Amino acid sequence: MSLLKHRLFSLCCVVFISTLTLFGCSSDQAISQTNTESAPTPIAQNTTPSMKDHKPRLEGKANVEMIINGSPVTIEIDGDNAPVTAGNFVDLVQRGFYDGLTFHRVVKSPSPFVAQGGDPEGRGTGGFVDPQTKQARYVPLEIKFENQPEPVYGKSLGQQAGFADPAVVLKHKKGAIAMARSQPPNSASSQFYFALADVNFLDGDYAVFGYVTKGMEVVEAIKQGDKIQSAKVVSGIENLKK
Repeated sequence: MSLLKHRLFSLCCVVFISTLTLFGCSSDQAISQTNTESAPTPIAQNTTPSMKDHKPRLEGKANVEMIINGSPVTIEIDGDNAPVTAGNFVDLVQRGFYDGLTFHRVVKSPSPFVAQGGDPEGRGTGGFVDPQTKQARYVPLEIKFENQPEPVYGKSLGQQAGFADPAVVLKHKKGAIAMARSQPPNSASSQFYFALADVNFLDGDYAVFGYVTKGMEVVEAIKQGDKIQSAKVVSGIENLKK
């Protein structure tokens, strides 16, 4: 192996390990209720219709305004290419779920990476529990590939290196918003992250569902512990189907 190839291989290994740690793969209860003994098991890793049925769907686009540190951030949510993931997020915004929550993990060193929030416990271990059913809501990993009519559900590429083939429609470019999850592909709940740079090695392994269209400078200034004062749907709520 040449020196250049060896260095590239080593870099990919470091990035891979860092990504696993960032998104909670060191704990199989990273997206669960506080009481881990009674926490439901994440959705099974298969591609059955039940993984995406009976969950909110966004059939079209919506715009969300999030107030962070007193300044607005506008996010276009893409239900055309990620209907289940987008529907879950818009439904939580409409419920007021994100109001007052913190960004519990912000990674900017050695280079900008992500700002992650949406955990009601503020530690990276919580998710949304439906107040009516008292059950945690999980959404399947939802990836749409270019030249494909429908997304693929519950199936991670397992590469973590940006070599998606075919390419994904919703890429991890700077300003993307995507769902954080623990190791099982179908364990996303309420935690999300903003991409602070182009991090396309996450393509195919984590579900992007929209992009910041205004206020990226506010996102770039987020520090660990900063709060979301409020989040509201400013347009497209009619596209949310429950």
